[in-house]
Amino acid sequence: MIPSSVIDDIKFRCDIESVVSSYVTLKRTGVNLKGLCPFHSEKTPSFTVYPGTQSYYCFGCGAAGDVITFVMKEENLDYRNALEFLARRAGIALPDFDDGDLRPKGPGRTRILQMNLEAAKYYRQMLWDERIGGPGRQYLTERKLSMAAVKRFGLGYSPRDGGSMLRHLKDLGFSEEEIQTGYFAGKNDRGYYDYFRGRVMFPIIDVQGNVIAFGGRVLDDSKPKYLNTSDTPAFRKTKNLFALNYARNTDAGYFILCEGYMDVITLHDAGFGMAVASLGTAFTEEQARIIKKYVPKVILSYDSDEAGQKAANRAIGILEKVGVEPKVLRMSGAKDPDEFIKKFGPDRFRSLIEGSAGKFEFMMDGVKARHNLEDPADRVRALEEVSSYLAGIWSNVERDIDTDRAAKAFSVDPKSLAADVASKRKKNAREAGKKRAGELIRITAGTGDRVNPDFARAPRAARLEEAVLGMLLLHPDYLTRDPGGRPASEEDFVTSLGRRLFCFLRDNAVGSAFQFGLLNGEFTPDEVARAARMQTERSELSVNDGKSYDTYLLALRDEASRQSPEEDTLEAVLARKRAADAKSDYHTEE
Repeated sequence: MIPSSVIDDIKFRCDIESVVSSYVTLKRTGVNLKGLCPFHSEKTPSFTVYPGTQSYYCFGCGAAGDVITFVMKEENLDYRNALEFLARRAGIALPDFDDGDLRPKGPGRTRILQMNLEAAKYYRQMLWDERIGGPGRQYLTERKLSMAAVKRFGLGYSPRDGGSMLRHLKDLGFSEEEIQTGYFAGKNDRGYYDYFRGRVMFPIIDVQGNVIAFGGRVLDDSKPKYLNTSDTPAFRKTKNLFALNYARNTDAGYFILCEGYMDVITLHDAGFGMAVASLGTAFTEEQARIIKKYVPKVILSYDSDEAGQKAANRAIGILEKVGVEPKVLRMSGAKDPDEFIKKFGPDRFRSLIEGSAGKFEFMMDGVKARHNLEDPADRVRALEEVSSYLAGIWSNVERDIDTDRAAKAFSVDPKSLAADVASKRKKNAREAGKKRAGELIRITAGTGDRVNPDFARAPRAARLEEAVLGMLLLHPDYLTRDPGGRPASEEDFVTSLGRRLFCFLRDNAVGSAFQFGLLNGEFTPDEVARAARMQTERSELSVNDGKSYDTYLLALRDEASRQSPEEDTLEAVLARKRAADAKSDYHTEE
C-alpha cells in the first residue's frame, strides 16, 4: 500500500482550494468557499469547500470528500490513479509500491491502458499492411479523408481473421481475462474470439493522451454499423468525448457537437478543430459538464433527419441544465456535417455556424414542421407545444421575451399565451412539490438507500449512528471515551456501513488525528461521500463536545437494544410511506 506519509505529502501540496478552483469558480463566504456543483446541475451554489478540514460537501446532491475523492469523481479515476494524477500535479515522483493481497481482482486501469496502446499500434500497422489493410484503406479513400487526418487520429484496421488481436495481445503477455476485460475479445462455448473484426478502428484518446477505448466502423451493410468499447476500468462512455484531446486546445470559445466519429474527423480536417462527439451513446449530463470546463457555448451539428433533430432537442435541454448556451446548425442539402463539407466546402459550413439558431428558433422550426398551421385544430396543438416549452424556461425575462415572440409568430394575444404558460407553470410546480415531498419521506425513512441499504431497517438508530460517526470523524480521540463503562465498539453500530466505517476509523486513527483521504482506498466514492456528509453535518452544529458524544453513543446503544422488529422492518417503513403519500394526495386535492 502507498504509505500514509506519501499521501499526506500529496494532499499538503495539492491544497483543495487550488485543485477545486481549477474546475469550479469559487467565491469566498466567510472562512469557506462556495460554487456551482460540478457533479449535478444547479443555478444556486450549494457546493462548499472547507479549507480548514480540506474537504468539500454539496448540500444539493450530497457529493462530498477530500481532494482525492474530488479528483476520482471529476476525472473518472480509481484511488491509485487519482493519487498519481495529484502526484504529477504536485511534482512528486510516486514510487511503485506493492499492493500485496490488497490488489483489486482483475486488471486495473493501468494494465488496460497498456493494452489499449499496444492495440492502437497493431490496428494502425494492419491498416498499412499491404496484404491485410486494403479494405480499410479503400474505405478511407472513398470517404475522402486526407492522409494527415488519418495519421492525426491514429486510424487503423481490425483484420477479418477472428483471432489476430487475441493472439497478438497474448504474445505480449496479456491474459485472456485481461483481453476480455479490455473489450478486445468475447467468449462463447468454443472459447475466446476477437471482438472487433473487419472494421476501420477509431482510437478514443483522453485529455492526458491515453488511448482509453475504440470505435469500429463496419465496411459493408452488416449490423451494427458501429461497434464500441464497453465500459472498462479505464473508460466510461458517458464521461468522455471523442476528439476532446484536440478540441480543448482551440480558442474558438465554443465546441461543435456532432453525432459521429467521421463528422468530427472531417470537420477537423476542414479546419474546425473544435468539433467533438459523444461515444456510441446518447449525450449525457456528465459530458455536458465536461464541456462546461472548456467552453461556455455549444453548436449542435446533428444529422438533419428526424432522429437527429430529436437528439438535438434533448441535448439542448441537457446543455441548458448545466449552464452551457446551446445553438443549432440549420443544415439543408446534406444529412450530416461530413456530407455537407464534401458537397459545399468549409466556407459554406462556416456560414452555417455564423447563422446557427438559438433554442427558441430551433423549437419554432420543429413545431412548424410538425403541424399544419392553416388547420385551426392543429394550430391549437402547435401552441400547446409552444406553451409547454415556454413554461419550462427558468428565467422570467427570457420567458417574457420568448412569449412575445411566439405570440407574434402565431398572431395570438400575448396575454392569452402568457396565461396558458402561467397555468402550466403552476401545474408543474404542484407536481414537483408532490415529488419532493415523496422524496423527503423516502430519504427520512431511508428507503431506496443504495449506499447504506440497512438504513431502512432501523432508521432511528441509523440516524443516531451517523451522528456518532460524524463526531468520531471530527474527534477521533473520542474513541477512548467510555460512557456506560466501555468505549464504542463494533457491536454498537446497527448498519453494515456504520460498522465498517467505525472499524476503519478505530484501526487508522492516531490520537486526535485521522486522514480522511484513507477512506478512498477502502470505500466506494458514494460511501466516502456519505462519511463526509456525516462529518460535515456535525461540523455545522455547535455542540460536538465529549459530553454530547457520550449522550449520542448511549442513545444509540439504547435504541439498538430496544428496536421493535415489527416496527422497524422495511415493510413497516414502506407502509408508513404509503400512508404519508395517501395523506399528501388527499391534502393536494383539497
